This record gives sequence, structure tokens and C-alpha cells, in this order.
Amino acid sequence: MRSPTDRQTNRVERSDYGRSRGLRRRNTGHMHRRQFLAAAAGGLWTGSILAQERKGSVNERLALGVIGTNGQGLADTQAIVAAGAEVVALCDVDENRATDARKRYPQAAFYTDFRKMLDAEHKRLDAVLVATPDHTHAVATMAALRLGLHVFCEKPLTHDVYEARQVALAAAYYKRTTQMGTQIHAGSNYRRVVELIRANAIGTVREVHVWCDKVHSGGDRSKETPPVPAGLHYDLWLGPAPYRPYHPAHLHFVWRGWWDFGGGTLADMGCHYIDLPFWALELQHPERIYAEGSPVHPDACARWLIVRYEFPARGTWPPVRLTWYDGGKRPPYFQEGLLPRWGDGVLFVGDKGMLLADYTKHKLLPEKQFENFTRPKPTIPESVGHYREWVLGCKTGAPTTCHFGYAGALTETVLLGLVSYRLGRPITWDWRNLCAINEPKAEEYIRREYRKGWHL
Repeated sequence: MRSPTDRQTNRVERSDYGRSRGLRRRNTGHMHRRQFLAAAAGGLWTGSILAQERKGSVNERLALGVIGTNGQGLADTQAIVAAGAEVVALCDVDENRATDARKRYPQAAFYTDFRKMLDAEHKRLDAVLVATPDHTHAVATMAALRLGLHVFCEKPLTHDVYEARQVALAAAYYKRTTQMGTQIHAGSNYRRVVELIRANAIGTVREVHVWCDKVHSGGDRSKETPPVPAGLHYDLWLGPAPYRPYHPAHLHFVWRGWWDFGGGTLADMGCHYIDLPFWALELQHPERIYAEGSPVHPDACARWLIVRYEFPARGTWPPVRLTWYDGGKRPPYFQEGLLPRWGDGVLFVGDKGMLLADYTKHKLLPEKQFENFTRPKPTIPESVGHYREWVLGCKTGAPTTCHFGYAGALTETVLLGLVSYRLGRPITWDWRNLCAINEPKAEEYIRREYRKGWHL
């Protein structure tokens, strides 16, 4: 493999993946484009080097570092521990919110800066959980991967499109076992839906609708500048995001409504719901994306969105248009009375019928037409559990279903809807070069600038 300073290698990487700084593995070189494409085409990254070196027993406890200890982070930690891990280190920028985790895992070392935690503890760690707000997902994940640690990261995988590509490349290059927190992917219902679609139960699918009624939008920023609470390391909470004066309306539980830290409802829920058609129809990179929504605000995310993604043909699969709705918007089929009462969900439209699904249930429509339908025999094995998949993968090299190769492309797709919305027009996507064709202004939404002192 060529030297990291080889200009030809750098040129190839920029051409194929956008303006990458280069992925280094202990300064040994870059990942070649052909390696990445082969891994992506295979669908699952191969087993981890660490597992092959250790040949550890599945009964060993995985040494875990936790970055983000409250809310979803605490729930993830408990589930990973139950699956066979031991918490060695905890990190949270808010010491007040870390209290519960520190009581539950008193043996764990505690830090407020994940960089210091990784520097001090990486030799004792096997793996890391990243459950911070979106804007720090990528920097924490990449730091862990570079140290040879396996990573479980909450969804969306990253805050911007460029980060998603780089994290996926790094996971493949370092051959770590990874999993994104799309927990419902492990459920039986999604498996049965995928089997029905692939068994041609509703015929050829060229149209999919996905909707979620949540609203995450921050509104206008407050001009008040209250003092930073004791125990909150606010500068660390900001991380790579632009500096903003502290205000509680920007932080815990509400950060998703601000562009600096989240991406609204689409970034929050898109990876959960779009995951189902992504899996069932073997989607990967859209060609064209068009978003409309509430008036674009410079700071706050959209109050509602409708995003149309156009995917090209994939092998024997025909082109597909997938439409996302949030903030109370829904597919016209509801207004036309063609669908039953339903919460958030996914609708596959085939030339022989429709399939309506959510996390736990699904229906073939029209119901009368499918009264005597014989379901295909299950072909997708039941999951051992979303967290246990990852823990076993870390120990044995077994594949995971939401590894960063899959999750990276899914996250890119989701976040491209926000690029089109903020740009204010459709974009034609060149996935190989990570750019919107003839739209140079889109670059600022594809790859954000980091605050001084932070890097990917």
C-alpha cells in the first residue's frame, strides 16, 4: 500500500469520495477505492481484526467505554451490559446528568472529555458506545475507530453527509465491528415485511412513502444569556459546532431542533423508518433529491418536510421513488380513503397491491384481495438482539446487520433531504464524488466547518 503522503493516492481518494483528509491506520496508508466498493457490494464488513487476534470466548465480558451517559445513552449502556459487556469508563460533558450512570457503574473511571477518556483508557477498552447529540457523533466515533476500538453509535450515524462517508470508510479500513442504533431493525416485523417484498407479494415496487408526525424545530434564538450551570462543561458540549452563548433551549432534549446540533425530525427518525425500504429494496444512493417544507430558518430546523428521493435501478430492481413526510404531512392515500387509520409508518406500493407497516405490525392491502394469501416461509433468521449482535461481533467477528457500511449509506440518504431543503432546490447527486452536480453552494450543507481545535 502506498504512503499516506503519496499524491496519486490522495488524488484518487478525493475524486472518489470527496475532499477526504485521508484515512490513516497508525500512519500506514489510505484505504483504496476498490477495497471500499468491494466491501460495500458485499453488504457486510468481514470479521474484526481484534476478534481474530484475541480469539476470545463469547463468555468474556466486553470492556466498554461510554460517551454520553444519560437518556438513550443509559438505556443503550444497560442493554449492552446485559448482552455481555462490562463498563470500564464513562464520559459525559454534564456531570449532573451522569449521576445515575456513575451510581450504576461505580467501578468505571469517569471523564468529561471523550478525548481524554480514549487517550487514558483505550488500552483497557475493547469497544465504545457513542450516544451524544448528533453534532459530536462523528468526531467521537472516528477517534475510537482510529484507536482500534469497535463502535456502537446512535442514529443518525453523523451530523452531515461527508462525515457519514468518512466514518463508513474508516470502519471498513480499520475492520472494526460496528452497529448503528436502529434497534427496530432486529425485530421480527421488519423481517416479515422484507420477506413479503422480496417474495413479490405486492408485485413490483416503484413507489414508497414514509412518514412521522414528530416536530423538532427550535424557532428564533433567545437573546438571553443565562449563566452556564455548575457541572456542565459547555465548551465540550459544543464540540465542533459553532460557538453560541449558552441557553437551556439549545441543549438537553431540544438540541434536535437546531441546525448546529441536529437535523429536525428527518435526522431523528429517518434512519428508523427509511431503514425498512432501504433493506427490503436494497437501496443505496439516490440520484435526485427534492425537498419542500416550512420556510427555511437560518438556525432552526424545519417544522415540516416532504422529501422525494429518486433511486436508480439496482440489478433486477426497477427505479424507486421514496417520499418522506413529517410535521403532520402524510401520503395522499390517506386523504383518498385508501388506507386504514394508522400512526407513523411505511407504505410500499406495488403493481399488485400495497403493504403498510410500522415498527410492530403490517397489513397487505386491499385486505379483501389478500384474505386467502399464503405467506412465504420465513427466510431471514431471527436476530439474537440488536445489542447482542454487536457484542458477539466484537468478540467473534460475526457480522452485524446495521454496520457502518449499511448505516453510512442510509444516513447519507436521510441527510441529503436536508441539503436539498436548505439549498431550496432539487439536487442531482454524484455519490462517487460526494457532491451535488452543478450546485457548489450545497457543499456547505454536505460538509460543515468545524470549530477551531476540532477535527475528524
